[in-house]
Amino acid sequence: MPGEHWLANRRGSLEVSRHDLKSPEFVSAYEKALFDKLPDVAARHFTVVRTARTDIAIIERDGNLHAVLAPDRKLVLWTDAGPWTVTTIDTSADLAIDPAVMRRLGQARKAELMSVHPVVDGQAGLLFVDGVLVRTLAAGVHGFWNVGRMVQVKVVDLKRQSLDVAGQEVLTKDRVTIRVNIAAEYRVVDPVKAVSTVKDFSEALYRALQYAFRKTLGALTLDQILEKKVTVDEEAAAKVRADMAGIGVEVSDIALKDVILPGEMREILNQVVSAEKQAEANVIRRREETNATRSLLNTARVMAENPVMLRLKELEALETIAGKVERLTVHNGTGGLLNDLVKLRDND
Repeated sequence: MPGEHWLANRRGSLEVSRHDLKSPEFVSAYEKALFDKLPDVAARHFTVVRTARTDIAIIERDGNLHAVLAPDRKLVLWTDAGPWTVTTIDTSADLAIDPAVMRRLGQARKAELMSVHPVVDGQAGLLFVDGVLVRTLAAGVHGFWNVGRMVQVKVVDLKRQSLDVAGQEVLTKDRVTIRVNIAAEYRVVDPVKAVSTVKDFSEALYRALQYAFRKTLGALTLDQILEKKVTVDEEAAAKVRADMAGIGVEVSDIALKDVILPGEMREILNQVVSAEKQAEANVIRRREETNATRSLLNTARVMAENPVMLRLKELEALETIAGKVERLTVHNGTGGLLNDLVKLRDND
């Protein structure tokens, strides 16, 4: 112990090993001999911490976290460097770390034996130990002892998401190759099924949408596709939803967003549309000409049956002409213009 000691040194064989208690761990080549030959002395001066194959030991000195001892380890501490408190945790039943302990380990920078996995709101965490699904984790920060076994947490998003299938090539019924963009809305309702049934549930949905639209659009001609808002038929949509429900995914909206034609097909289609519009314009023009002719014919019939109406039309024409010229010369007088009107009035 501290102090001044007088010891015999026969033939210079005395050897003294000094240990600074600022380093509380006892490490010496004489450890085994000391515990074998002087067990009472060793018991008085040393605190020995041992862990079994599945144990973790949390060692505190005077209330402060000092060390975390892994399984199958031994640590010899100077008792006088304490006081020491040792908490042993059996990890064979559960690898989860108490949140308060996890925070203490993080603050003391003693986190080398644990793994931390955050799960935010709207997500679910699936805990796998040695490749086996153990349980589902709710939102929060989860810590696990990373000793002896492999710990994995797969985070699954439970919020509604959209999936786009862009540039999908489809051969129509009349053998025209088009490219389409497809969109679907989905959400994971059973994360365990979604992860354990298929390798990648979003990839499974992608493939299902491809098949459904190939089946739907492949049974239609290009004109049918362009004439109306085409969506996946009910039978194909029901199959997509049923297949996805079997792996824990709920599919809501399924829609065809865009139809993209090859360059030469666009030119042909533009020509067809232009010709159709021209034909429609010709029909409208002929209809208007016919209506105008019919109106003129009706006017002529009325004037033929009513001389006064005819004379009034003549005077209106004369008034229109006179308003557009500075000087008007009438040959043979105005008798030809007015006599008939005067005569008609005399007859009245």
